[in-house]
Amino acid sequence: MRDRLRDLLRRRDELAARLADPAVQADRAAYARLAREHAAGEDAATAAAAWLAVDADLTAARELADGPDGAAFADEARELAGRRDALGDRVRRLLLPRDPDDDRDVILEVRAGTGGDEAGLFAGELYAMYVAYAQRRGWGVRELSVTPQPVGGVREAIAELTGAGAFATLKHESGVHRVQRVPATESQGRIHTSTASVAVLPVAEEVDVALDASDLRVDVFRSSGPGGQSVNTTDSAVRITHLPTGLVVSCQDQKSQHQNRDQALRILRARLLEAARRDAAAARADARRDQIGTGDRSERIRTYNLPQSRITDHRIGRSFHDPERVLAGDLDPVVDALRTAAQDARLAAGDDA
Repeated sequence: MRDRLRDLLRRRDELAARLADPAVQADRAAYARLAREHAAGEDAATAAAAWLAVDADLTAARELADGPDGAAFADEARELAGRRDALGDRVRRLLLPRDPDDDRDVILEVRAGTGGDEAGLFAGELYAMYVAYAQRRGWGVRELSVTPQPVGGVREAIAELTGAGAFATLKHESGVHRVQRVPATESQGRIHTSTASVAVLPVAEEVDVALDASDLRVDVFRSSGPGGQSVNTTDSAVRITHLPTGLVVSCQDQKSQHQNRDQALRILRARLLEAARRDAAAARADARRDQIGTGDRSERIRTYNLPQSRITDHRIGRSFHDPERVLAGDLDPVVDALRTAAQDARLAAGDDA
């Protein structure tokens, strides 16, 4: 481990030197690539330096503990050993191989499931939760498509969330979310169960997913629902069908056909990239050992039990209290627990090479 951590520190110093080189600074693409690598490894390098320092102190304390005044140094050695173990755990987590998509922005899709109008209300609350969480973290939020339902909530909502580590933070949110509560329209006080599905997709750029025009069928139609001037009066809505896969994306929220087409293509690329990710994972027997569940939107992952003031994530068997606070956007306790559980699973599987 010592050699590996020393190599890590040498690489950090090498990157810092190259970033200070005027020739590298003149090459914007090379500088950006090296800067990303340097930033991505900074936390691990800092932890590695701390581990090596404590390890050196521990070696010295153990040598002194064998001397004539060894009692005091033996106590110090035990304390240092505990610190080194804790730092070692942090270092191993930071050195886990990264998902190459972790730094990507996110396409967030929320859809009402079973439960009628109540499912749409719940879907609207989930969508608002993720938007509030993104805003808390200082991310950008851009609505791509929202289909409201007449009584409130949404049938479907799609947004792009842009910010550092957006996909790494939210990728475990994909799946079926279930709410148990007494609807406002329930006169007998009976608890109803409704569901909504969430999909968190890494944003794909044109270089990631090549779209052949011959594989696309583009239909235009008149937008329905509320809108500004020119919406609902022109054929500005766009529906794109990806013929090889049958994927269909519709956008009608923007005023122009061009804007709706661009947004539909952005969503389509994200869905195709996610499909490719799943195919690659299925082809490798150990590809999902670092994930919690499959991440499939058909998998029930979490229950929001409002009468009992409890949220339970079924994948890690852990409950969280104060669901109203979580639904208001305070999602960090849940996200952090899922990330830690995923790291634990990878460490247990030996995926720290």
